[in-house]
Amino acid sequence: MQVKKNSNKLKIGHSEKPDVLYSNQCLSTKKNAYKIHVTGLVQGVGFRPFIYRMAYENSIFGWVENNIRGVIIEAEGENANLDNFIKSITKKAPPASSIQKVDITEIPLTNYIDFSIKKSTDDVQGITEISPDIAVCNDCLDDMEFQPNRIAYPFTNCTNCGPRFSIIKDLPYDRKKTTMDVFEMCNKCQQEYTDVSDRRFHAQPVACNNCGPEYELIIDGNHFHDFGEILLKTSSLINDGKIVAIKGMGGYHLMCDATNEKAVSTLRQRKLREGKPFAIMFGNLTQLKDFVEMSSAEKDWITSWRRPVVLLKARKELAPSVNNGFHRMGVMLPYMPFHHQLLKKTNSPAVVLTSGNISDEPIILSNQKALKNLTNIADAFLVYNREIFNRTDDSVSFVVNNKVSMIRRSRGFVPTPIRTKLNVDGIFAAGAELVNCFAVGKENLALMSQHIGDLKNFETYEFYEETVNKFFQLFRIKPKVVAVDMHPDYFSTGFGKKMGVDIIEIQHHFAHIASCMAENGLDEKVIGVSFDGTGYGDDGNIWGGEFFVCDLKDYERFTHFDYIPLPGGDRVTKEPWRTAVSYLYHTFGKDFLNYNLDFLGGIPDYKINLILEAIDKKINSPLSSSCGRLFDAVSAMINLCPVSKFHAEAPMRLESIAISGNNESYPFGYSRTLDFRPLIKSIIADINSGVDKSIISAKFHNTMVEVILQTAIAIQTETNLKKVVLSGGSFQNAILLGRAEVLLKKNGFEVFTHQVVPSNDGGIALGQLAVAAKRRADHEI
Repeated sequence: MQVKKNSNKLKIGHSEKPDVLYSNQCLSTKKNAYKIHVTGLVQGVGFRPFIYRMAYENSIFGWVENNIRGVIIEAEGENANLDNFIKSITKKAPPASSIQKVDITEIPLTNYIDFSIKKSTDDVQGITEISPDIAVCNDCLDDMEFQPNRIAYPFTNCTNCGPRFSIIKDLPYDRKKTTMDVFEMCNKCQQEYTDVSDRRFHAQPVACNNCGPEYELIIDGNHFHDFGEILLKTSSLINDGKIVAIKGMGGYHLMCDATNEKAVSTLRQRKLREGKPFAIMFGNLTQLKDFVEMSSAEKDWITSWRRPVVLLKARKELAPSVNNGFHRMGVMLPYMPFHHQLLKKTNSPAVVLTSGNISDEPIILSNQKALKNLTNIADAFLVYNREIFNRTDDSVSFVVNNKVSMIRRSRGFVPTPIRTKLNVDGIFAAGAELVNCFAVGKENLALMSQHIGDLKNFETYEFYEETVNKFFQLFRIKPKVVAVDMHPDYFSTGFGKKMGVDIIEIQHHFAHIASCMAENGLDEKVIGVSFDGTGYGDDGNIWGGEFFVCDLKDYERFTHFDYIPLPGGDRVTKEPWRTAVSYLYHTFGKDFLNYNLDFLGGIPDYKINLILEAIDKKINSPLSSSCGRLFDAVSAMINLCPVSKFHAEAPMRLESIAISGNNESYPFGYSRTLDFRPLIKSIIADINSGVDKSIISAKFHNTMVEVILQTAIAIQTETNLKKVVLSGGSFQNAILLGRAEVLLKKNGFEVFTHQVVPSNDGGIALGQLAVAAKRRADHEI
């Protein structure tokens, strides 16, 4: 690491009671002194004890403290020692930390004779990053086997692992400001907590069998407190095909044996979750490899300390109702000590681990609410007596072209900020309506919320309001500008407009592109491809198949998918056959009724005629250019998914059946807009010729990739732009995303995709934040 002096300030860029920890009276006279300010993710990850150890190794004297702006160090020592100490800050930092910057200022010597850790302070309105929850580390798992006071203790943690965001109430991050404040440390834990050489030095959730949180198992009104008995009874319940509600790190889960079809189908019925695949937890990596195909990049990701759910290609089936026919499974590995303990006792290699809620409601936090709301689902309840302060669902992701792509960003990621090149301070971005996440700005940091959900659900909207207020308090946010979606009926838009500060409305799909740009540090003209399900357009129509020329301030709609009526409005998302009928009517007129298409066989003639009449008379049939609805239509036409049991089922099933190795595509038209009547005609011809659905799906996906490439070439010819940004919910499709990126690069384009936030509406708040910041900087607000 090079340290360059600039006046008295040096910069190094990089993507309690005072305790005297050591002293040395033999000081060199050839000394210097620096004040060092470390910013980034440096709280809750063992950073202060790490600094102490580096100071001890390098004979540095002074002190270190946490405050709300980061970690502050005053360091004195011989020049060579100081140089090594400064280099070690970034080179040897704790694994879960993320250093943004190290500012170093030369100061006068104080002649310290020791090194101490000072009490955390909260005297400024800056920002220190808060660690997300971290999966239990291997050292702690070992301690559960050998350390006397932690034998089999299911809440074992240290400075390198354990709960963080889920238990924090306020900054700075100290035990008294977490939900561990009610648990008084025993003498042994206190010794570890105050011993800088110990792995649990200043680990705020530190606990053991003698002083920490405890589990309680409730079965038919009977309460069990002995943990050995709890473990045996819980594993027996799972082995016997029962459903257990288990309090997790960020909320309740529902668990059952993933190999037991009766148990899984019962869970579906009770939870009112008819078709959506369940997340699965495997006991260890060896067991997981028996059931899925996994690249080295996927292995690294699923075993990372974040422990996300990862979509992997199934090689062996679990209970059929787990996945309901999809070719990929959402799988994860244990991240709490109890997960490891339980899965060693169960007969099955894997368990269903799904959110503890009624479908579409937020995951449940409290024991009281779980016992009340989950009684008709769970056969038993495993609770514990530590409060969860911040709700977090499991994060979901997949890997394409050896890069991570997020679907849901929550546990293990939030509240780690996204660093931008903009001043986003004081901006609140309200997010979208579905899969909502909001964002707040602090200096140049975008702080995205955890997954919130569908705001049309009353309980979810309450969760949204509550979490917004928590973020304002936790990160000292006083909104000066609010960025909202331009859709007039979004609950998030209405919420933002009630704040009484400057409002900026941002078009939905422009915000998608801006989100990917902000994540990738772009602030220039680009080709923006936004493929999505729905979003309110400038002309009052529903957009979703969009090609923009844009920067972070504004956009030009270069072209888009042809408008198609959506008979029944929002009902088309649950009944994709409606969109298929609209495309067929647009392409063939009423002649399509004579084609004996299988998917029409189950729909009464009178209903089809009503749909056609609604289109003709423009009754509740808004015009849409949506890419997502085209995927719906094709899925319905081939009779794969004419009716959806859950959000986005039709395109998911279409992706799932696509055969690999087919490079054929269908024709499409392009003049002012993209015309898919040639594509529809070719698909119907293939259907009538008996072409397999898997081939039709592959050809359709290839066509969508070709649409992206040819339109990008047309835009590049006109504008000389070479940077292409891909965003929107349709790019959760690994085939579309992966092939589009490869083909664009092959043709000389520079391609930017999402890796940090989701391409779906869960990432849109970042784009809203970026656009608002850019317009504010240019005095347009």
